[in-house]
Formats: sequence, structure tokens, C-alpha cells
Amino acid sequence: QVQLVESGGGLVQPGGSLRLSCAASRSIISIPAMAWYRQAPEKQRELVARISSGGSTNYAASVKGRFTISRDNGQNTVTLQMNSLKVEDTAVYYCCAEGYLGTYWWGQGTQVTVSS
Repeated sequence: QVQLVESGGGLVQPGGSLRLSCAASRSIISIPAMAWYRQAPEKQRELVARISSGGSTNYAASVKGRFTISRDNGQNTVTLQMNSLKVEDTAVYYCCAEGYLGTYWWGQGTQVTVSS
């Protein structure tokens, strides 16, 4: 079991940047992967970025080159640096701890709104 708390969402203009943080209630060093998902209104939740315990990353095609995921196992945190934000990035962003055998733990989500 792990509790996740996201922070850093908000309102930003197109082209701007935001940094999301996810704080875990316990050590994440043994969790196989940490990820960020997002869900826009009337759309399904989608994977944005994932980072394995070994540091390997993968990104959705729509954010590759603009977003960067990182994890700090010592601080039990995961961050998502989002640059060159677009209107279509507007969504609720969720931190996720992807455990073994399909066990997922979710944060409560943080709203990101990109608008002029």
C-alpha cells in the first residue's frame, strides 16, 4: 500500500511550463514503475509518462520532447516537468505507482489548465 499526493497543477498560458510533483507515503525504490496519467473531460485516462525502477522512461507520442519524468528514490518523489504546454494538455493529472501483478495505486489528481 502506498499513498500518493500530487501538487503543482494550475493555470498556464500556451507555451508555458509547469512542474508536477508526486510524494509517496513510503519508499518507492521497490516499486517497478512510477507513472503520470491524465484524463481530459469526456475522454479516457491515458498514460503520459512512465519511469521504471531502473530509470528507463517512455512517453506518450503527444508529449515526447516536451515532458520529462524523473524519480528520486531517496525522497520518494516523482516529478513531471512539462514544457511548451498546449491547450490539449488540459486535464487532471494523476500520479500512479505501478506495482507487481497489476496492482496500481493512484493519487487524487491535480488539475492542469492551459488557456490564454
